[in-house]
Amino acid sequence: MLSPDVFKTVVENAPLFAIDLVVVNEADELLVGKRLNAPAKNWWFVPGGRVYKNETFDDAFQRISHTELGVYFQLVQAELLGLYEHFYDDSIFGHDISTHYINATHLLRVKMDDLCLPTGEQHLNYRWVSLAEMKSDPLIHHFSKVFLPKLVEFTN
Repeated sequence: MLSPDVFKTVVENAPLFAIDLVVVNEADELLVGKRLNAPAKNWWFVPGGRVYKNETFDDAFQRISHTELGVYFQLVQAELLGLYEHFYDDSIFGHDISTHYINATHLLRVKMDDLCLPTGEQHLNYRWVSLAEMKSDPLIHHFSKVFLPKLVEFTN
């Protein structure tokens, strides 16, 4: 983990690489959480997190799935939906610093009862939404919808 000052310098000067988790349950509903932190604060968003320096992609996937879903999932359990860029006008450091993410978005099929969703650090609460709700709900951030055309390919 980087110190806050070093992380601020990175956010100001480089893109962040992250993993987004498109979590789909037995009823073909998608998991979204209401974000507590900028960027995208107060928006409904798919779970995810950034990859740390010297952390393998497999290790990052396990850590992020555990942090965001309360369960360790393996990368081999997921399907890559694609790489997507996210550009935000703000950051965890305020409105003076923008954030640029490159996200490796993965589809992860789960049983709802297998999750132990944590609240309080990244998300206030969670909800399951249908694909139609995901497309139409204006409270779900547009960066949590960029993968929808690819998701439709995987579910058809």
